[in-house]
Amino acid sequence: MPEGLRPVPAVGLSDTERLILDAIQEGFPIGPRPFLELADTLNERHGLRLTEEGLIDAVKALKAQNYLRRLGGIFNSRPLGYLSTLCAARVPEDKLEAFAAKVNSYPQVTHNYVRDNPLNVWFTFSYENEKELKGLLESLRRETAVEEIYELGAKRIFKIRAVFRLSPD
Repeated sequence: MPEGLRPVPAVGLSDTERLILDAIQEGFPIGPRPFLELADTLNERHGLRLTEEGLIDAVKALKAQNYLRRLGGIFNSRPLGYLSTLCAARVPEDKLEAFAAKVNSYPQVTHNYVRDNPLNVWFTFSYENEKELKGLLESLRRETAVEEIYELGAKRIFKIRAVFRLSPD
C-alpha cells in the first residue's frame, strides 16, 4: 500500500497531540485568531501551556505525519445551491497513489479514503448540477485511466457526526 493512503495508527501520538486532534474534530473556532482561541480552550480544559504559534506548529506537524489531511469547513451543500454525491472506484493497487492524488486535487472533493473492498477508493464530490458532475467524472476517468468509477447518489440524506476520539477523556 502506498505511503499515506491508509489511516496512520494513533500509536506514537502524545497526549497533547491527541487532545488537539479531538478538539479540532469537535468544533474549530471561527474568528480572527482561531488557533489562539483553541489554544486558550485547551489550556483551560486540560491544564496545558499551548501558545498560538505552538498550536499552529503542532497542527502542521500532524499534517506532515498524515494524521491530519485537511483542516477546513464542510458545509451543508443543498441550501447553498450545490449537490453532493458519494463515488466509489475500483483502482488497481499500482494506480492507487496517483489516483488518490488526482482525486485530492479537485476542490470539489470533501472526502477521499481507501477501503478494503473491490471498490477500494471512496470519495465525495460537491457540484452545482448533473452536467458538472458528469464532466468531473469523465475527466477523472480520462486523466487516471480508471474506468470503474460509480456515482452513488443518495435517495435519502443522513447527517452523521463522526468524531474519532483519540484522548482517554
